[in-house]
Amino acid sequence: MPASATPSPATSAAAPVSVEVVTDRAAWDREVNGLGGHPLQLWGWGEVKSAGAWTAHRLRIMAGDHTAGLAQLLERPLPAQFKALTYVPRGPVVAHLDGANTMRAVFGVGDSATRNAVTNAVTDWARENVGGVGITLEPDWPVGTRADLPNRRYAPNPVLYPSTLILDLRKSEDELMAAMSKKTRQYIRKSLREDLEFREVTSAKEIDACLKIYHQTAERAGFGLHSDSYYHLVKTALGSASPIFAAFARSSEGGPHDRPVSFVWFAASNTTSFELYGGMNDDGMDLRANYGLKWHAICAMKERGVIRYDVNGLLNDGISNFKRGFAKHEDELVGSIDVPFSRWYSTWNNALPTAKKVVRKLRGGH
Repeated sequence: MPASATPSPATSAAAPVSVEVVTDRAAWDREVNGLGGHPLQLWGWGEVKSAGAWTAHRLRIMAGDHTAGLAQLLERPLPAQFKALTYVPRGPVVAHLDGANTMRAVFGVGDSATRNAVTNAVTDWARENVGGVGITLEPDWPVGTRADLPNRRYAPNPVLYPSTLILDLRKSEDELMAAMSKKTRQYIRKSLREDLEFREVTSAKEIDACLKIYHQTAERAGFGLHSDSYYHLVKTALGSASPIFAAFARSSEGGPHDRPVSFVWFAASNTTSFELYGGMNDDGMDLRANYGLKWHAICAMKERGVIRYDVNGLLNDGISNFKRGFAKHEDELVGSIDVPFSRWYSTWNNALPTAKKVVRKLRGGH
């Protein structure tokens, strides 16, 4: 990254703030990664959403001649008087001002003064250039982190779940394993002893096989899916920033391991891996393949240099119970922060739950 991408304490708080629209994909991703941003702030995720009803805007917030923060905004038109909605998934990304070796210093939280300047600049830009009912920000910040936005309120219906589990991949493999439940460790060892091969998915044919499993998983769990072409677009748009791992069984005795029985699909920046999709078929369940696969993915992300592994949400369901077995802690993020732009915000927020499903379809990356 150029030196100008990191603000200095002397200039960031006092310098005038300005907003630049970024149109260079390479520069954008370089800066998002350089500031420890979330993968949903990468250019490719905006391209995925722009293939549908959304329009992506990439903003660089400058404090003097230094970058104070970044925000990929997704704009969606709404019917009639509502006009439009702006959404910032796991953003904005705020520059950190020191080199402290803490999680807060490496994934786009920043100091309070810079955070306030960035969030207000992003909100003002959206109000002036998009308008509509308002803006929803869902930063990748731990609960308790504040941004002083006038008229802000915490939205009762977040798009992404604020309760999650984030593994610190700077820990050793032994430390990560020790933090798991006894049952999880046992099932990992069991699946690793099975005749399975754990590796990255590398072809469109293998992606199709994983999507077949995903359809089975969705039918079993009762959630909806996009078309298969959408998921192929995710891989195409994000490229290496969207690794997919699978547990492969043999199709025939003595044959190659070419039949996926479980998969997990990510969006990944330089610092954060974020589970988007995953599932397993009946054979995968019998073999406990998802346990060995998740451990393989954790190790692969650690080897890649990623330091945060986010399981993308915890609820009160079986999938979340499986996730909880991989650590003794849980993490809570700040959640959805709404800033209304018009008098129609309350109607949109309170009286149109059906229309709001338009936004909630983004939950969990779906």
